[in-house]
Amino acid sequence: MTQDFNDKVVVVTGGTSGIGLATAQAFAAAGAFVFVTGRRQETLDAAVKAIGGRVTGVRGDMSNLADIDRLYDAVQQQHAQIDVIFANAGGGSFAALGAITEEHYQQTFDTNVKGVLFTVQKALPLLRDGASVILTSSVTAITGTAAFSVYSATKAAVRNFARSWILDLKDRRIRVNAVSPGPIETAGLVELAGPDAAAQQGLLDFMAGQVPLGRVGQPEEIAKAVLFLASDQASFVNGIELFVDGGMAQI
Repeated sequence: MTQDFNDKVVVVTGGTSGIGLATAQAFAAAGAFVFVTGRRQETLDAAVKAIGGRVTGVRGDMSNLADIDRLYDAVQQQHAQIDVIFANAGGGSFAALGAITEEHYQQTFDTNVKGVLFTVQKALPLLRDGASVILTSSVTAITGTAAFSVYSATKAAVRNFARSWILDLKDRRIRVNAVSPGPIETAGLVELAGPDAAAQQGLLDFMAGQVPLGRVGQPEEIAKAVLFLASDQASFVNGIELFVDGGMAQI
C-alpha cells in the first residue's frame, strides 16, 4: 500500500492558493493527473504554473452549478473516470450575531455547503467504484468562535456530509472523509485581519497561542493528511474527521 498516485485522476477545487494549491502540488508530484479550479483566471494560470506536472486549470465558482458542469466536462474530455475528489473550495468572513446579513449567510452557505454538495453529487457518474472523496471541514465545526458562527455552521454541515454519504455510497465502496485544519498560514486566514500587516501578524500570533504545539500550521501539512486519506494506506478509513490542528480541538 502506497501513496503513489501515478496516472490517477484527481480533482481539487479551490486549488489556486493555500491548502488547495499545496495539495494539488503534492498530488501532481505523486504522478496524478490533476484538475484544479479557481474563480479568477489570472490566479488560476499562476497556480497551474506553480503546480507543474500534468495539471489542468478550470475557471469556475463552485457555488455555480453551471461551473461545476464545465469542470466535469473538462475532465471527461481527457479521462473516463475520477479517482479522487478534494472538495476544498470555501471561505468565510467575520460577522457577529446581530450583524449577520442575508447576503453574508447566503454567500457563505452557497460556497461552503451548496458548492461541496454539488461538487460531489455531479461527480458521481465519473467517480470510479472505490474512489476517495475528501471534504474540507474545520476545527470551528466543533468549537465556538466569536463572530464566526455562520462559517462554523457550514463546516459542521460539511462534516456531517461525510458521515451520511458513506451510507449513500456504500454499495460503490466510495470512501468519504473530512479533514479539519486548525489555523493554517494562508492568505485566507491572514486576510481575516484586514490589509494591515501588523494586524495580520497579530492574528497569526494569537492563533499560535491557542495551539498546544505553539505555532500555526502550514498548507503542506494539510496536503500530507489529504494524500493519506486518498491513498491505499487509508483503505479502511471511512467517514472520519481527521483533525490537523496541532491539538487545538483536543483541549
